[in-house]
Formats: sequence, C-alpha cells, structure tokens
Amino acid sequence: MRKALLWNNDNNGGVNCNLCAHRCRIAPGKPGRCAVRVNKDGVLFSRVYGRVIARGVDPVEKKPLYHFLPTSATYSIATVGCNFRCGFCQNHSISQVAEFTDYVSNDNDVNNDNDVDNNANDDNDKYDDCDGTDMSPQAVVDAAMRYRCPSVSFTYTEPTVFFEYALDTAKAAKDSGLRTVFVSNGFMTAECLSMAAPYLDACNIDLKSFRDEFYKKKCGASLAPVLESLRAIKEAGIWLEVTTLVIGGLNDSDEELTGIARFIANDLGGDTPWHVSGFYPRYKMSNAPPTGAASIERACKIGVGAGLRYVYGGNVNVFQDTRCPKCGAALINRFGYETEINGLTSDGGCGGCGEKISGVF
Repeated sequence: MRKALLWNNDNNGGVNCNLCAHRCRIAPGKPGRCAVRVNKDGVLFSRVYGRVIARGVDPVEKKPLYHFLPTSATYSIATVGCNFRCGFCQNHSISQVAEFTDYVSNDNDVNNDNDVDNNANDDNDKYDDCDGTDMSPQAVVDAAMRYRCPSVSFTYTEPTVFFEYALDTAKAAKDSGLRTVFVSNGFMTAECLSMAAPYLDACNIDLKSFRDEFYKKKCGASLAPVLESLRAIKEAGIWLEVTTLVIGGLNDSDEELTGIARFIANDLGGDTPWHVSGFYPRYKMSNAPPTGAASIERACKIGVGAGLRYVYGGNVNVFQDTRCPKCGAALINRFGYETEINGLTSDGGCGGCGEKISGVF
C-alpha cells in the first residue's frame, strides 16, 4: 500500500478523503466508497498503487479520442476500483470491486451521506493490496516506449481512484517525452484536477446524462461536479473530448440530448468533440435492449444543430469521419478503429481550404 494524497484527519480517528466529489469521511479501519482507499490508524492509504489489473496497446480512437494524435497507439493501464456504481458498466468485473468483496458496506443507497461504515468493527488486517500485477510507473513508461506508443492512457476503470499511481506515472511519462490521457467520469475534486493538470495532455470525460436524478439513481453520484470538472479541464488547456452513452428510455430524449449538446457548445466550445455511443446490454442491465443506429444518428444531428462542429457516432457506422467545418471535405476517414488520414495537413489544417481543425495533431 502507498500513503494517499488529498486527505486530512478529523478529530475522531477518521479521515476526510478529498480526491473525488464524494468527499468520503472514512472511519478507522475502513475503506471509502471506491473500496481502494483505506483508513489505517488515522492515515489514508491507496491499496492499488502499482497494481495493474488491465493493460494493453490500444488505438487512441478507442478511448475515444478522435482529435488527439489520430492513428497512433496508446499504452493503456488500469487498477481495480471506481467511485461510481453504474449498472451498465462494461468493465464491471474490474471496476466494481466493492460489489465482489466485503471491503465496504453493502449499503450503496444514493441517499446516504458520505460517512462510510462508521458502525462496523475495525479490521485493519483484511485491507491489503488489491488484485493486479506489480508494475512501477517507470515500467509503464518503458512498456509504452517499447511498443512505440506516443502516449499513456489511464482508462478501463476510473483513474481518479488510482490517482497517486497515475500521477507518478504521468510525471515519468512527461519526463520521457510521452503524452498522457485520462478517460474518466469527471467526478474528481478541484484539488485533484489542479494537481493532475500540469501532467495531462488529453481527457475524455463521460457526460452520462444532463439530469441529476439519472446520476443519483444510475451511478450513485451527482451531475454538478462533472460539469464543474469539464469546465475546469477546458480552462486548464487540456485537450478535451466528451462521451455520452445513449440508453433507450433513460437519457435519450430530444430534450436531454439537446441540453447536453448546448452545454458543450456554450460552456466548452463548439470545437469540443462529442462522441455519442450506443448502449449494449451489460452487467445489471443485461436484459435491456441495445441502442439502435437510428437513435445515435438522431443524437448526432441534435449535436450538429446545437452548434457542435465535431460530432461522432460511437460503435455504430454513422457520423464517423472528421470533416472540415468550413468546406465539408472528409479529412479523416474511419471504419471502426481503422483510421486513415486523407486531407489533413501535418499541422492540423484542411488540405482543401486551409481551415484549422481543432485538436492535437
């Protein structure tokens, strides 16, 4: 285990975790809601530092990032854990460690406060390092360079919960001339983002809904901190792309999709790419119907109508190509994760009319 960042003691042996917007008050001998940060004798520790549960070489488009080093590979890592409880999580077997262990109370009702298991008996010994393979920050960087990846991505699960490890790895990556990527739910605190920002080059943030009720009932979280993080990431000059998973009957109304698109256009800027992905049955929603291509196409058209210049249909074959917002020329063609640059100049301009395309090229 590794001593955690961003916490302080209370006066009763507990600690206040200031890493994510839950701001858990953690009783002695107990973990936070993420299940991977534990209070041992009044000191907060990370149980996942250097414990890689998933790693791989991915196309950067898989994050998804369409305007950040397109056609490149990115070395991707994750530990177990998450601070959300999404019933539709595609990586639930590694993200939802709290669901598969007795590390935290089973009471995950979104209406409870942030006190975590205050009445349980202390049992410090059962909180050891989480599952995973030992991999130092420098080992991650070495692997990225060995596979000729120009970036390292913290992804698959929520990188906020393995922040100490991600931060040290990002610093090592920057020292070696590599770029860094967070793929996140955006529920970090301002303190966390401020500490990470100097070492981050790009983020893809999930904006799962534009209703607080959805976040509370479906994710065990809230909307406002995500919107605050999106604005702060943009203000910090980190390249930002946004993803919304469209789930039929839950967040796919014209009204809600318009609200998301207008927020992106007005608060983040019309040059911010919006990825609209189709839901596929997973985890606790394995019996729900998948999202059809027609729904994704409708959402994409709503985004264009709201003033977004770069809107993409994720995991369906609609709105895949990057087109010049001025002349309409196809500059980057995509089919799945197969990407081909056809009309984009080396400095990110349209080869036809010279229009500057927003991104990191």
